[in-house]
Amino acid sequence: MGMLEGKVAIVTGAGRGIGREEALLLAAEGAKVIVNDVGASLQGQGGDKSPAQQTVDDIVDAGGEAVVNDGDVSSWAGAEALVAQAVDTWGKLDILVNNAGILRDKMSFSMEEAEWDDVIRVHLKGHFACAHFAAIHWRNRAKAGEDVYGRIINTASESGLFGNPGQANYGAAKAGIAALTIILARELERYGVRVNAISPRARTRMTEDLFGSMAKAEEGAFDAFGPANVAPLVAFLASPEAGDVNGQNFVVFGGSVWVMEGWTAAGSVQRDSQWTPRDLADAKGKLFETHPSAIPPFSFS
Repeated sequence: MGMLEGKVAIVTGAGRGIGREEALLLAAEGAKVIVNDVGASLQGQGGDKSPAQQTVDDIVDAGGEAVVNDGDVSSWAGAEALVAQAVDTWGKLDILVNNAGILRDKMSFSMEEAEWDDVIRVHLKGHFACAHFAAIHWRNRAKAGEDVYGRIINTASESGLFGNPGQANYGAAKAGIAALTIILARELERYGVRVNAISPRARTRMTEDLFGSMAKAEEGAFDAFGPANVAPLVAFLASPEAGDVNGQNFVVFGGSVWVMEGWTAAGSVQRDSQWTPRDLADAKGKLFETHPSAIPPFSFS
């Protein structure tokens, strides 16, 4: 019996890459999966149901249960219909994996308004819209006296944690998702819901310019950049075995998983009177005394 036997899951952006691997593994662990993907291009254009259908077919061929949803999760109506489909099909929702995203990379001085709006909409609004309707479902069940099992796994990025030139829109959306994860975790804990985020390093359509030049491992060798490496962490966080793990952000790469600790004080200066600009300039060396990070940020250059 798998770790997710009897659970109902939604995975957005599950037609390709990380989302597909997440859907396949959740199903292999016993979950019934709604495979959501509009099938758009990397820039968010067009639509093609076949990638999501292929993921569903592969799950069914392996003996699992899955259905397609090709709705736009960045719209209120699309997110509401997605959650409703899970409930209508299998009577409940237990797990929401927010993964769908697009890229519109530009330097800040070259970015158009639509390139900002589209990325924020798909990533940040898409995460929140799905979480909003999932939260309504779980809150209503809790208020009706049911025991609720709820798990949300969001997809942040090291671009949002550390910053990456050319990704003001994407990095801001991902930093927003990291903060949203903490807020949702605090809001929904009382209803039996746990909310965590992952920041994956993997070779996908969205990262082929970054990782594509890094050749795949030889056949039979471990491929550290393979998207399948991300899925086990998601399956664990979706499972009862994760217990009270809540409001955390994990960087996952290859065989390594780090728990991140964001926006903690790294240095300080203090006194019992107001600082002057000159005094702060003189104290700058002490203010920026820092401790070495537990994880070196990936070099995007």
